[in-house]
Amino acid sequence: MIFFHWLSRLPFSWLYALSDLLYVVLSYVVRYRRRVIVQNLSTAFPEKSAAQINKLTRGFYRNLTDLIVETIKLPALSADELLRRVRFQNPELISSRIAAGQPVIILASHQSNWEWLPASAQLNGIIADSVYKQLSSPFFENLMREIRSTFGVNPIPMHRLLRDVAVRRHVPRAIALVADQIPASPEVAYWLPFLNHETAFYPGPEKLARSLQLPVFYVEMVRVRRGYYDVTLHTLAEPPYKDLPDEAILTRYRDRLERTIQANPSDWLWSHKRWKHQREEYIGRGRQK
Repeated sequence: MIFFHWLSRLPFSWLYALSDLLYVVLSYVVRYRRRVIVQNLSTAFPEKSAAQINKLTRGFYRNLTDLIVETIKLPALSADELLRRVRFQNPELISSRIAAGQPVIILASHQSNWEWLPASAQLNGIIADSVYKQLSSPFFENLMREIRSTFGVNPIPMHRLLRDVAVRRHVPRAIALVADQIPASPEVAYWLPFLNHETAFYPGPEKLARSLQLPVFYVEMVRVRRGYYDVTLHTLAEPPYKDLPDEAILTRYRDRLERTIQANPSDWLWSHKRWKHQREEYIGRGRQK
């Protein structure tokens, strides 16, 4: 832990030099998950040539290694510097609701630097509970919890979300979920077309919004240049939801996320096996939608 505290104190110029080194190691030496990355990009963008896919792959590795060093740096950043580096275009869309005592749901994604999002939202008046998947390593779980708590963010392991919501359902805050992850139970997932794949999405965000009658927002993060990002909030849905078709909230999230990825393809997390489950495997089991 002391080593990472020491690393966080290094200036950005040193950390980005480390990122450049990691880029060479992951891209050319280790070739970290390269087959998965290339396959994902090729099927998501069948119109692109091999040279274009290779360029996007290199861009992905650049984003990944910058994400690593920027995440380590987060606890050492001042509030002013983080606000300068992550600029919210319209924070009042959510901060005004929280100030008025209303909880909301934010749906984020693995785009650009998602680890900086909750802390920068907190500094923009968006009190945030950041829901995350617990890590298997106790050391890295404690390290990431500390990093994710920067500026007062409340990190909540996904398995504790329902219990937390039951206890704090009326507490005004943003419940932030990264909603593009692989569902643990695809048989009860929402299956939607996404980037040329039939894709399983967690039903939880939609069910949570409907059960608590909370408004839902999409957060779009775009890299402006190295270490600088613009964030725009978009309204996905507002209660009451009685006349809104089932799956409509996640479908709107899917649409927004696709546009974000298509505009900046290298900045999404292509190294995860997002499409390891096939819808046909779950026919006759659980949900059939």
